[in-house]
Amino acid sequence: MKENSAQRAADAAGSQSALARLIGCTPQAVQRMCATGHVPAERVLQIEEAVGARVTRHELRPDLYPREPDPPRD
Repeated sequence: MKENSAQRAADAAGSQSALARLIGCTPQAVQRMCATGHVPAERVLQIEEAVGARVTRHELRPDLYPREPDPPRD
């Protein structure tokens, strides 16, 4: 099974329970995110901050946070 961004965030936090504690939700809510691969919009920035941007908002919800274009090179 391919690992999704929610599971990568849980792994970066140490576990699903650890991520739940960091973002102030239930372990069941994190388990659901990991199982479905869907992260609710209101949790994206909390997760990104909780894992020190090791999983970015773009990875969590590319539909809401498209990748920033690279700055032009001189």
